[in-house]
Amino acid sequence: MTTVFKTPLDMEAAVGQHLGYSDWLTIDQQRINLFADATGDHQWIHVDPVRAKEGPFGGCIAHGYLTLSLVNLFLPQIVDVQGIKMGVNYGCEGIRFPAVVPVGSRVRGSGELIQVESVKGGIQSTVRVTVEIEGSDRPGCVINTISRYYPED
Repeated sequence: MTTVFKTPLDMEAAVGQHLGYSDWLTIDQQRINLFADATGDHQWIHVDPVRAKEGPFGGCIAHGYLTLSLVNLFLPQIVDVQGIKMGVNYGCEGIRFPAVVPVGSRVRGSGELIQVESVKGGIQSTVRVTVEIEGSDRPGCVINTISRYYPED
């Protein structure tokens, strides 16, 4: 479900509200290997299924930063701000990785609008995205994403 705002100003009335969920995504070994290749992080807990099976997690796990990077995929599925000429990622705060994401897990993003403020020429919003792991009480990642939206003239 995507929450749609017709203009960035409409976001102000939604502070404190849950915005919805992204689709579920399966974290397969190929995605983990591609991330390892892109970042140079080939630690065995991520890319060596034989060794990882005997390791502390009983199998390969996704990189924390892979889990974090999925927020970029999930956020547009959670919130759609219309009536803008441009939106930009401004930054993030409070990144945490409370639980590992084992290979084969399904994850999704859950969003909550926690702050909206005016900035020169636009609106800045902070959305807390929680990357849920199906069947787990603890999320794989929690992050406060900061975005700026500049309305159409």
